Amino acid sequence: MNKKQIVDKLEEISLYLEITGENPFKIAAYRRAGQALEIDRRSMATIDDVGAIRGIGKGTKRVIEELMETGESSVLNELREKIPGSLLELLKIPGLGGKKTGKLYRELHVTDLETLQAVCEKGRVRALPGFGEKTEEKILKALKERSRRPQELSIAYMADLAENIESVLEKVPAIGRFSRAGSLRRAKEMMKDLDFVLETADPEKTADGILEILPVAEVVVRGESKMTVHLSDPYRVSVDFRFAEPATFVTTLNHFTGSKEHNVLMRHLAKARGEKISEYGVEKEKEPVRTFSSEPDFYRYFGLNPVPPEVREGTDEVDLARRGPLGLLKLSDIKGDLHMHSTWSDGSYTIEEMADAMRAKGYAYACLTDHSKSLRVAGGLSEYRLMQQLEEVARVNARYDDFTLYSGVEMDILPDGTLDYDDEVLRQLDFVIASIHSSFSQNRLAIMKRMEAACRNPYVRLIAHPTGRLLGRRRGYPVDVARLIQLAKATGTALELNASRRRLDLSAKWVRQAQDAGVKIAINTDSHSIKMIDDMALGVQTAVRGWIRPETVLNTLPREAFDTFLRGRKPV
Repeated sequence: MNKKQIVDKLEEISLYLEITGENPFKIAAYRRAGQALEIDRRSMATIDDVGAIRGIGKGTKRVIEELMETGESSVLNELREKIPGSLLELLKIPGLGGKKTGKLYRELHVTDLETLQAVCEKGRVRALPGFGEKTEEKILKALKERSRRPQELSIAYMADLAENIESVLEKVPAIGRFSRAGSLRRAKEMMKDLDFVLETADPEKTADGILEILPVAEVVVRGESKMTVHLSDPYRVSVDFRFAEPATFVTTLNHFTGSKEHNVLMRHLAKARGEKISEYGVEKEKEPVRTFSSEPDFYRYFGLNPVPPEVREGTDEVDLARRGPLGLLKLSDIKGDLHMHSTWSDGSYTIEEMADAMRAKGYAYACLTDHSKSLRVAGGLSEYRLMQQLEEVARVNARYDDFTLYSGVEMDILPDGTLDYDDEVLRQLDFVIASIHSSFSQNRLAIMKRMEAACRNPYVRLIAHPTGRLLGRRRGYPVDVARLIQLAKATGTALELNASRRRLDLSAKWVRQAQDAGVKIAINTDSHSIKMIDDMALGVQTAVRGWIRPETVLNTLPREAFDTFLRGRKPV
């Protein structure tokens, strides 16, 4: 378990204890232990004795060590058996913390959102000490808003589900190859359902194998060619499993990946040649059905260059693929990651561990960009600590002859338009990122004043997650992206496509406009853990949706060329 996961488990224990009405000192002990771990610069693997950390007592030490050794906690498991896990959902209702949830549980026998709504509608909540009529009304309003299932769910949510499904598919012996299809394979930001294509000679055994492991609320359709289920997640997401024989796997995958409009374009192309396309292959009168060993072969058969899944949207991709290679970015083009965090601020791993993980991905370089001093909630670095960090970066770099870790910072653009460090500090760093983390409610004029101050600073190389959005959760601040692109062009500042599945910021639409304007893009994972480094693939997919070419992307530069870029001056 990494540090963040252990801190989350300690917080879960404290919440359960709060719900049961446990001694406040015991509750505080778990919270204090979590906070002590968070502010310690070491990762879990480099801490010799957690009990030696101030704020961690004998009891919490035992829990932490058990989590490190087994990934489980007997204390937490006992609490989970004793108290319904559905109570934790109540904590997502504004105004309901552990204490109030505990009072609802103990005095009104509330165990989940449904029973909470029932007691609110009966007017019983307002009678509890510490609640009142207004609190009851707010709870009811929040419950009604939560009950509305969104028409579409974010790629962050769906990708997490897809990874769980894939872990199931890997365990089913009757399945050969399998692949994501539909909206997720095209990397759409929002989608209604999930699609998978499975290679199998035995659909019956395949369906049985899936249902034996996958948590399913309902089987909607089950047949020889497909199975549709509703998962038992909170949104009862619909999943289509398409069964294909080995010979038709590629054409089935192609058929269920492209948008309706893309498939129409391809059918028109086939019709002009006296052919028909279906999931089973390409048919021509008096000839055997033609199948293919790969999707590039499928497109070449029609005289087209390969069309990546991400741009199969039925616009001009077929016409462009007829003219020549599309020349779009590939994951293998990425040479480094320019945005990551360590235990020095709010990351889960040490600088050395993050650098090793980046190197293990095959990158030639990475930039360490912990948070700046004003972001105290994320352990932002004072000027003194930032200078100390330079020494640690030098120590880590001494270990490598095939990888470079650049020093940097993710610096806050403050609400008044000033930057978190002065130029004397910034000039000592290799790579400076600027970003907004506060005062999202400012108007567009104020936000753009902040953006302009950052772009015009001679040491700021990149604006990170430029709109501040969180997919499906937060719209972000009112930035004028078209104006930001103009500023970036004029000042030689790059814009980030933040590859975190929770952000994908900038969107495909905006990175395409940035490319058209001649602005450099950096695709970064903003990793706070080693696992997050893998989100680079999703960032590249989003870039491909925006028709981004390798030469537009800053971190496709070889290390020597990136060095040259860093030595150059901005035209500000």
